[in-house]
Amino acid sequence: MLDTFFRGLFDTALTDTIALGDFLLCVGVSLLLGLLLCGMAVWRSRLSRSLMVTLAILPAVVCVVILMVNGNVGTGVAVAGAFNLVRFRSAPGSAREIGALFVAMGTGLITGMGYLGYGALFTLILGAAMMLYTAVSLRSGTNGVTECTLHITIPEDLDYAGVFDPVLAEYTRRYTLTQVKTTNMGSLFKPTYDLTLKDPARQKDFIDQLRLRNGNLEISLGHQDTAVAAL
Repeated sequence: MLDTFFRGLFDTALTDTIALGDFLLCVGVSLLLGLLLCGMAVWRSRLSRSLMVTLAILPAVVCVVILMVNGNVGTGVAVAGAFNLVRFRSAPGSAREIGALFVAMGTGLITGMGYLGYGALFTLILGAAMMLYTAVSLRSGTNGVTECTLHITIPEDLDYAGVFDPVLAEYTRRYTLTQVKTTNMGSLFKPTYDLTLKDPARQKDFIDQLRLRNGNLEISLGHQDTAVAAL
């Protein structure tokens, strides 16, 4: 009776059916590897709760999909198209988040094909690599190179083109004007720069020099703006 309940309506004598025990084993291992991958990805990183849950369950989801496709090329193409639709309807995340999602999908793909040992090995190797790269990036971030976003408020009669270039060239390694918008009923302009500081310890001197050129109006200097996805 139990075998009949878990048998597909369209199964035939030529169709390879998946045993219930094998199905539960693959899904269970995928969930455990997802939790392990989530813990390794969270190490020294700020990830949203929704992304953490996604990393934990995505290997199991992909595993079930691969188990159900079971060598059917047409079904595989249809599933790939469905995943593409979901991808393009979602907000993009950072490169690190997208990479973690690809690792989770790879884990589910391997376990769905039945290679549980290889799935665990893949998760450990890629998770350790992510942790290593995170540690290296954090260490390099203390060497005086800081990615920042600068917002400067200036009066409407000040031509901002080139007026801040000498200061930016002195205190930054690179800078790019990314946006200009008006505020306060058009009486003020607010240009935005993405830049890399040469020496984060000289932020006050940098801001003081900018204040001399913008009439002592509001200046904001913070971490570089990035698109954060609520996946």
